[in-house]
Amino acid sequence: MLGAGYQRCRVHFLRNVFAVIPKDSAEMVAATIRTIFAQPDAVAVRAQLDTVADMLGRQFPKVRAMLLEAKEDLTAFADFPDRHWKKIQSTNPLERINREIKRRTDVVQIFPNPDALERLTTAVLIEMHDEWIAFPRRYLPEGSMDKIYPNNDQIGPATPPQGT
Repeated sequence: MLGAGYQRCRVHFLRNVFAVIPKDSAEMVAATIRTIFAQPDAVAVRAQLDTVADMLGRQFPKVRAMLLEAKEDLTAFADFPDRHWKKIQSTNPLERINREIKRRTDVVQIFPNPDALERLTTAVLIEMHDEWIAFPRRYLPEGSMDKIYPNNDQIGPATPPQGT
């Protein structure tokens, strides 16, 4: 998917950081890194990441390198409307979907062919989609989606297909 953004989950990133620092420093490092995600706008988010990397880099050079290497992926959420930030900073919804697919495939265990597996996973995804549509609350507020797609009429084909 050329041009698609990739948001790295901040929880998983923190787990990776914890693997390279002493356990007694984990709380301080985590609190410092969380300040990156508490900024009011995209410019401040990225500036705070640089500040945090420099601050932690004095004591933990590996953490500084990790932060700078992951800067684009950790701060991708900041390119979206701020109402979406909390929802896209984590991969929890995707993990829930994967767990449900795994649960259903574990029940079947053996598939006669790849198409059978594809049919099951597609059915699971369609079912989840239908649940999301029927649920009264939206995961991402509809009004804020207009900031991403201001001209919804341009998403489809520019002209309707002509019959023969």
